Amino acid sequence: MTYFGQLKGMSRGAATLWSMAFLQRVGLGDHARVRLDKLSGGQQQKVQVGVTVMNNPDIIILDEPTKGFDPVNRRLLLDIVEDQRRAGATIVMITHQMEEVERLCDRVLLLKDGRSEAYGTIEQVREAYGGHVVRLQYSGELPPPRGWVVTTQERNYAELRLADGVDDQAVLRDLLDAGVVVQRFDATSASMEQVFLTIYGHAPEEAAA
Repeated sequence: MTYFGQLKGMSRGAATLWSMAFLQRVGLGDHARVRLDKLSGGQQQKVQVGVTVMNNPDIIILDEPTKGFDPVNRRLLLDIVEDQRRAGATIVMITHQMEEVERLCDRVLLLKDGRSEAYGTIEQVREAYGGHVVRLQYSGELPPPRGWVVTTQERNYAELRLADGVDDQAVLRDLLDAGVVVQRFDATSASMEQVFLTIYGHAPEEAAA
């Protein structure tokens, strides 16, 4: 990593200090003298992210930066990317992980068959493609839908997608009038994962965000 730091204009000493601090942060401090080709794929990926963000570039382009990582290392890498974002870097990231999109992105572009399917802020895309969703914890039997569609239903839990113009409080009244015992009623916009499924269905390999 010291070599790449020097290519980016850092002095050898500064590049070495930065590299060692980064390797310690990502759990590779004891691998500082190991050749890159001797590291595992995940370890190499961490080094690649380090090379990308060292010297605080103004623009960072990342292609599936957390692909194949376990939840702990995914969170670690996202923390590093978010640090760069807070420092003022413009970050362009390709990912299929919608939780990463919701955490890091100000704007999102969803492509399908090589064409732009959705573009805008997270809230704009969620409103346009996901609409409003009610997350419901309940007991009893749901009544026939009136202004909503059941998109998820498990034991004592359901998600209802509301039609345009349907008031969530009216839905709650309908449920109570039908004798449903409501333990939790959360009205919110659809998640980016739900938007993703709405747009791509069961062909995620064709999608890019």
